[in-house]
Amino acid sequence: MLDDILAWLRCPHCHDPLTRDAGTLGCAQGHRFDLARQGYVSLRQGRSRNPGDTTAMVLARERALTAGHLAVVTRAVTDTAAAWLGDGPPGAVVDLGAGTGHYLASVLTACPDRVGVALELAPAALRRAARAHPRLGAVGCDVWEPLPLVDDAAAVLLNVFAPRNPAEMHRVCHPEGIAIVVTPTPAHLAELVAPLGLLSVDPAKQPRLHSALEPRFTLLERREITAPLRLDRAAAHAIAAMGPSAHHVDDATLADRLAACPEPIEATAAVEVRVLRPLAR
Repeated sequence: MLDDILAWLRCPHCHDPLTRDAGTLGCAQGHRFDLARQGYVSLRQGRSRNPGDTTAMVLARERALTAGHLAVVTRAVTDTAAAWLGDGPPGAVVDLGAGTGHYLASVLTACPDRVGVALELAPAALRRAARAHPRLGAVGCDVWEPLPLVDDAAAVLLNVFAPRNPAEMHRVCHPEGIAIVVTPTPAHLAELVAPLGLLSVDPAKQPRLHSALEPRFTLLERREITAPLRLDRAAAHAIAAMGPSAHHVDDATLADRLAACPEPIEATAAVEVRVLRPLAR
């Protein structure tokens, strides 16, 4: 469905509009971008220093989200976006760091008159996002670089468990739109940190987030959401392996540690949901 999101895309090199010619996107300056056979397009400016998620991390995320272990987060994101989009401004639903497209697909299902743009770095995630919903277009990019989107493209901008680029978020968010930012609190999966050797959430994470976003956004709403999790070992493995701890604990070690845990494994999903409005430029 890349044709349906072309109006919201721009060339990452010269910022000109993009048009489609068979299997490529291109601009008037002659920059060309091949469409992957899996249905996405990469609009990266060059080689990224950010490694992104590995294929194993993407597969773990797909298992955990499909099983509904973070359904409370999906509902919060979807309900918030749908309520705003009912009378919201023109624009796409943009997911910055979209992963497999799970959250964006849920919003699009609830909002049948909108199209979605999934921005993601990892090819394994892009392949899944491209087929997550018929009104979703998947675009490869690095969130730390200027985003390949026109100004004011996003009626709603999603950022769920993903890196943030506040300046670019502000540029692409419609002045009458919102950004929905979801981050883990220190209580998130805290029960698994010691037995599995996972990374804990820095208590200073929320104050840092506030400091980064405050110059460009005004906070409309902030709420904490928690839900108990009762997991078997396979589910706990997926939950642990989908996040940043996977860069520090190898799969075999994680499996060995889980084998010593009695089932069910109890944990807590705990996140903070922020709804923000961009300040005037």
